[in-house]
Amino acid sequence: MTSPTESTPVSTKVKKPSDSAFKQQRLPAWQPILTAGTVLPTFFVIGIAFIPVGIGLLHFSNDVREKVVDYTNCVSIHYNNNTKCSDIIANNSKAHCVCHVNFTLDTDFPSKVYMYYGLTNFYQNHRRYVKSRDDFQLLGTLSPIVNSDCEPFAYVEENGEKKPIAPCGAIANSLFSDELGIVSLDTNMSVPLIKTGIAWPSDKNIKFKNPPGNLEQAFAGYEKPRNWTKYVWELDPYDPTNNGFQNEDLIVWMRTAALPNFRKLYRRINHTDLHFKSGLRQGNYQLRVNYSYYVSSFHGKKKMILSTTSLLGGKNPFLGIAYIVVGCVCLVLGIALLIIHIKCSKSTNEIINVNQHTPYQ
Repeated sequence: MTSPTESTPVSTKVKKPSDSAFKQQRLPAWQPILTAGTVLPTFFVIGIAFIPVGIGLLHFSNDVREKVVDYTNCVSIHYNNNTKCSDIIANNSKAHCVCHVNFTLDTDFPSKVYMYYGLTNFYQNHRRYVKSRDDFQLLGTLSPIVNSDCEPFAYVEENGEKKPIAPCGAIANSLFSDELGIVSLDTNMSVPLIKTGIAWPSDKNIKFKNPPGNLEQAFAGYEKPRNWTKYVWELDPYDPTNNGFQNEDLIVWMRTAALPNFRKLYRRINHTDLHFKSGLRQGNYQLRVNYSYYVSSFHGKKKMILSTTSLLGGKNPFLGIAYIVVGCVCLVLGIALLIIHIKCSKSTNEIINVNQHTPYQ
């Protein structure tokens, strides 16, 4: 114990920041003085520059040809009384339903044509949904213990035994499963579709890899996701490079969308075919659907989209309109401020002759 006469040592730690230019806020800075001579030219330059850019963006967007076909409530060809496939799937999720939807292309779709599927009211951006995956598993590192983020789509219980799911998680479990095809009614020919080259190369080469060896043997101890009708090694049995975790339909779906209404690339038109070398001709077509993906539970809709592309990608008029609106607003503000400046500003002589006896106005 210390005696009452002994003093307790006092901390000499100083809280003052170090004497540096950054911490003492002595860094050089530039504070512009906003005057009519600097502000007005800025408004006019922005307006004059943005409007032509917006017109160019809008022109490229309008050059894109696009056809949207909603097949949410298409009628089955195998049932009577105009029964909808959505009603059949609602009563039996394992039922097989086929429907046909006729549509017309009013203009030619030149150059490269892409086929998308679109979903509405599907929130792939939900936090728990986005996390519900096992990236180590998708890299081909299989383990009987999967990531806990995959719950409740991590294991399947059979006879008291828990078997891991591959691929696990809510994202993979909700994989889009409709099979889409197109037939030209004018020529009675099927439009050739390519199922590869639809995923990002970085995803297929880096983020998704199959385990080594025979896929069926590698996945022998794993179950398929609950909503799937096929095992992961059966997704594309005719093309081993597009099977397992490297199936491009799976890779495209696993890249979650930021908004509830989205589209994802489904197929590419095979333009090496002589009849479709120059694209899709205008005329009558038929969309043929193997209907299995249920969207009525979340009040969603399903669409097939045919689209060409431009130098700037797909059809998106928003950016062009935004540039034009901002340019016009800047020009209007510039003209308004210029008129105010001319009418209300003081002359140079009046500003120079200001002194302590000048009345405040």
